[in-house]
Amino acid sequence: MDIESFRDFCLSFPAVTEGLPFGEDTLVFKVEGKMFALINLKRPDSFNVKCNPEKAVELREKYDCVKAGYHMNKKHWNTVYFGGIYSEFEDALTEKQLKHWIRHSYELVISKLPKKVRTVLHSELEKMGSENDH
Repeated sequence: MDIESFRDFCLSFPAVTEGLPFGEDTLVFKVEGKMFALINLKRPDSFNVKCNPEKAVELREKYDCVKAGYHMNKKHWNTVYFGGIYSEFEDALTEKQLKHWIRHSYELVISKLPKKVRTVLHSELEKMGSENDH
C-alpha cells in the first residue's frame, strides 16, 4: 500500500474529510470531525490509526512494524509502518491487514458518535461491504 491507495481507502468511507490541521506535513482523515487516521506527507512510510487498547498492545507485540502511536495517546493509537523492501522492518504487512486496521479505526470513532449519526454511518458502511470489496 502506498500513500495514494492509503488516501483513497480512507476517503472511501462515509462522511470522511481530509485536512491539514497540524501543518502542511500531516494529512489527517476525520469522520464527523473526529480523527481516525493520519499520515506524514514528507515521510509516508507509516500511518497512525486508533485501536482498541488491548488489541493495540497485542499488535505491537506481534509485529515489529507496529509501534505505539507517534505523537499520539499511546493507549489508543498505533503507528503502522508499511514494511516491505524500503522499510527497516522485516515483516511486510498485507494490504488486507492494513485495510482492516484502518477500517477498525474508523469503526471505533463512529462507535463514539451520537446514536443517530452512528446508525446512519453504520448503515452506509454495511452497504459498502468488507474492506476487500472496495
